[in-house]
Amino acid sequence: MRTLNYHHLRYFHAVAHTGNLTRAAERLHVSPSALSVQIQRLEEQLGHKLFRRSGRTLVLTEAGRIAHDRAEAIFAAGDELVSSLRDVATTQLPTLRLGASATLSRNFQIAFLEPLIGRRDARVTLRSGSLRELLQMLEALQIDVLLTNTLPARSERSTWAQHLIAEQPVSLIGRPRRSRKPPGLDALLGAEPLIVPPPENHLRGAFDALMDRMGQKPHIVAEVDDMAMVRLLTREGAGLAVVPPIVVRDELKSAQLHDYGRLPGLKETFYAVTAKRRFPNPLLARLIAPWRRR
Repeated sequence: MRTLNYHHLRYFHAVAHTGNLTRAAERLHVSPSALSVQIQRLEEQLGHKLFRRSGRTLVLTEAGRIAHDRAEAIFAAGDELVSSLRDVATTQLPTLRLGASATLSRNFQIAFLEPLIGRRDARVTLRSGSLRELLQMLEALQIDVLLTNTLPARSERSTWAQHLIAEQPVSLIGRPRRSRKPPGLDALLGAEPLIVPPPENHLRGAFDALMDRMGQKPHIVAEVDDMAMVRLLTREGAGLAVVPPIVVRDELKSAQLHDYGRLPGLKETFYAVTAKRRFPNPLLARLIAPWRRR
C-alpha cells in the first residue's frame, strides 16, 4: 500500500480553498499545469475524482469534501504539534499560555492561576485583549485557555469548548459610612450615585430589570466595563458600584470598601474556553478541576 503524499494533499487543500487552479498556483508559487498534475496524482492515489467544474470554478465532489475535512484535521494536528513544542527550544518547563479579556477582574485571574503561582516546575504566559482577538489566538493555538465572563458566539465551525468555572454574586459596594446602621439596599439604590456595567454587558440587563421590579430610578454616574477602573472609581468615592465582591476583595478585607448587600437575581459567570486539541496542556486540567469541585 502506497503512503499518502502530503505535498499533494497540501496542493489539494489550497485549490479547495480558492476554487481556482490559477489562484492556488500563484499562492503556492508553482505553475497551473504542475499543480494540475499533482491533483491528478492525488486523485489516482485515492481512486476518486476530487473536483468537478462549475463554470470557471472548481467545486468539491463528495469524495473531495471528505478529503478536505480530513486534510483540515491533518494540518490542524500538525499546527498543534508545532505549537505544543514551540517553547521547548527556550525552556524545558511546562508552560500554560492564558488569555483573559482585558476587562476581566484581575483578582479572579489570580484565583484561577493560584495552583501554579510560586511553583518552580511550571511557568505561565499571560495575554489580554478583546474577546474577538483572544478567540482568534485560541483557534490559532497561540493560547491554551481563554478566561472570560462573556461567551463568544458559536457557529457550526466553532471548535472550542466552554467550561463554566464559577458563578459569583453581585453586590452594591462603596466606601464605608460612619453611621452604625447603614441604609438598606432600597434607600441606597434610590438615592446614591451608582457605577454600573455598560448596556452591552449582560449584568446591565439584569440590573435594569431589578430596578424596574423595585420601582427605582437609579442615579447612574458612570458606566464602566473595566474592573480595574471600577475599583478605582469606587475607592475614590465616585459612587456605589454594582460589582462582584471578588473584584474588590482586597479593599473589602482592609475595610477600604464595604459590601452593602447582595443584589437579588444578579450573578457574574466566569468561563474557561479551550480549543479541542489532540495534545491538551496537562497544566490546564489542574487549574479547571478545583473550580468544578466548588
